[in-house]
Amino acid sequence: MSRLPKIGLLLLALIYVGTSASIAQQPGTSQYKCMIQMTNYMGEKAYVVVSLINSKGAYEKTLYVLGSDKKWYPDVKEWHKALGRKKPNISAITGASVAGGDRSVTVLEIDNAKINKEYKLRFESAVEDKPYYVKDLEIPLTTEALSAKNEGTGYIRYVRFSPTTSN
Repeated sequence: MSRLPKIGLLLLALIYVGTSASIAQQPGTSQYKCMIQMTNYMGEKAYVVVSLINSKGAYEKTLYVLGSDKKWYPDVKEWHKALGRKKPNISAITGASVAGGDRSVTVLEIDNAKINKEYKLRFESAVEDKPYYVKDLEIPLTTEALSAKNEGTGYIRYVRFSPTTSN
């Protein structure tokens, strides 16, 4: 057998292996850096919950919680009520609460099947001894909204997203 067919077979095998590996690494989710810029309010640090809301307006999934002390979770009223009696383990998706004027950057994992399908991202915020905002920011889960600057209405000044690079 000449060298040309052997090289061709080797190239085909490498292309097949590379294609199979990249298909296997393509999960059904995408990761987005989420930067939350807070307003310059005075007071304690805010607890912010980022939730996936379905087309009927119901909570579907908690994506991230800024604030790790569970004793303050009831202050984020609607989210806490939606969790129900069985509280899921959210320790893997919690981080520090955020103070007025500060910003927080975290990574959200979003199911690709939910994007551009009438879902929303809700940012709920609460600060001790201050008003509670059930919809400090609520944006449609669309590629357009994920590439825009989204203005908050309470403690959140704005939120920006950027896709992360794959591993």
